[in-house]
Amino acid sequence: MPHPPTAPRSKTIAAIRLILADDEAMIRAGVRAILSSDPEIEVVAEASNGSEAIDLTVQHRPDVVLMDIRMPVMDGLAATTEIKRQVPETSVLVLTTFSEDEYVARALGGGASGFMLKAGDPRELLTGVHAAARGAAYLSARVATRIIAELNRGSAGQRMARSASSRERVESLTERERQVLTLVGQGMSNAEIAKRLHVVEGTVKSYVSAILTALGVRNRVQAAIIAYEIGLEE
Repeated sequence: MPHPPTAPRSKTIAAIRLILADDEAMIRAGVRAILSSDPEIEVVAEASNGSEAIDLTVQHRPDVVLMDIRMPVMDGLAATTEIKRQVPETSVLVLTTFSEDEYVARALGGGASGFMLKAGDPRELLTGVHAAARGAAYLSARVATRIIAELNRGSAGQRMARSASSRERVESLTERERQVLTLVGQGMSNAEIAKRLHVVEGTVKSYVSAILTALGVRNRVQAAIIAYEIGLEE
């Protein structure tokens, strides 16, 4: 059955419009209850699989999609990639569990803005949604630790080589670029970084682009992981 068209938002309401995608109705109900505690977040639709999530995102054009990984018909990883292709302005925040670490690299490559733990603190979920809506990368400390461990699998020599490579790439940055990378690692958006550094947002955007190129990564989440990996997020 086709969904009714989305009503235009009032310009006086600064709601974060969100689509919740999870194949378990009970999980969706629990997450929706948490989200409903924040008056700035509006759940505009729910999806039970990745295909539905794509269709609803194209229809509603939300600010954020909160995406489960393991779902029938189409999983959250494939859906994330397709959503970022069709509606690039929508941020995708991935719901994950520690048993799904092996999927993280694929989600990063697909353009996910961050990762939340299903068993995490409800307050952190709200923080992550707000960060994603601002266009910032969001990684909780626990998730970042697991991601880095997953990406660093291999022998001690391989791990040391990766760490050395990350540090070498960061050392090639200018002092200002390192400052920007540190703030990216803290989950700040371009606008927030601009305010902190007293520069215009366009300048920050140029810095971030140069940083991604220098680090050889595709998005700010991957840059944030490098910041975590070498301790720049402190």
